[in-house]
Amino acid sequence: MARPGSPGTIDVLGECVADIFEDHDRSDSDGLALRALPGGGPANTAVALARLGTPTRFLGRFSNDAFGTLFRARLSASGVDLSASVTTTEPSTLAVADLDTDGQATYTFYADGAADWQWTNTELGTTRNDASVCLHTGSLALIRRPGGIRIEDHLAQAREHTTVSIDPNARPLLVAPSAYRERLPHWCALADILRLSEDDCAILAPDTGLDEACDTWHAAGARLVVITLGGNGALVSLNGTNVTITAPPVTVVDTVGAGDSFTAGLLHHLATLGHLGGRLDTLTLDDAAEACSFAARVAALTCSAPGANPPWSDGSALRMDAERNMARHMC
Repeated sequence: MARPGSPGTIDVLGECVADIFEDHDRSDSDGLALRALPGGGPANTAVALARLGTPTRFLGRFSNDAFGTLFRARLSASGVDLSASVTTTEPSTLAVADLDTDGQATYTFYADGAADWQWTNTELGTTRNDASVCLHTGSLALIRRPGGIRIEDHLAQAREHTTVSIDPNARPLLVAPSAYRERLPHWCALADILRLSEDDCAILAPDTGLDEACDTWHAAGARLVVITLGGNGALVSLNGTNVTITAPPVTVVDTVGAGDSFTAGLLHHLATLGHLGGRLDTLTLDDAAEACSFAARVAALTCSAPGANPPWSDGSALRMDAERNMARHMC
């Protein structure tokens, strides 16, 4: 277990996705101009963790196409260790984003046969890191075949020496909700931390209150369940005792990557407090709430910039390039 103030290394296992947005300024009746930004839930979480100052390894499968090069560049520039990742010939995953008037994104995925889902047991075996305090995964990499089942087996082995964190990040247009519901009890048995959005809960536990859903997931094995509620903050449930934390006010540009940044802020703060590395035996509800309040601040800053662009930490505060640019324009 890491000492308080010493975050320890966190491993993040999962996919990279190219988020494709319409470039309205360059689109016209003759053609649709698109802009590709590096994304993917686990990759976003790894970037945010590293920018917060947590030593972070990303365990991913990168295509050797142009998007794979883009993913590597973004992760490396943020300080993420890619030494345990794999390069392969399968294509990258693409997600075409459609933003509504509130900045909420819905996606159309191009993912069949993509590199992210093809993990082998041999590849996963080479990623083992007994020095890490946490292994975080989830999203499509955990549910897509054939790699998802192999990742589950890897988690079962890894939890012998590290805290396991899972974010289901359900994508019902790509994977049937019934598939998530079938696997979720097993994920709870593997996970110490389960982080979901309110939208996830509507898919994974329809017609069920949030408190009741938390109780079900605790009974299945997850000690800490956190449900993010957008601008209303988050519900924090530790072994069945819960509290709601508020979200800071923010002018939303879009919400892309906000949940992933929240997860990063949560794990970063828990590691800093010395709670990661085991089964969260020393975690109190007050500490969990404190970590989630910090995470909500990280998510809010991410919402204030376009795309999945989480904030950097300078050791005493969070900062973003967008904030500095705004300050210059106001001078």
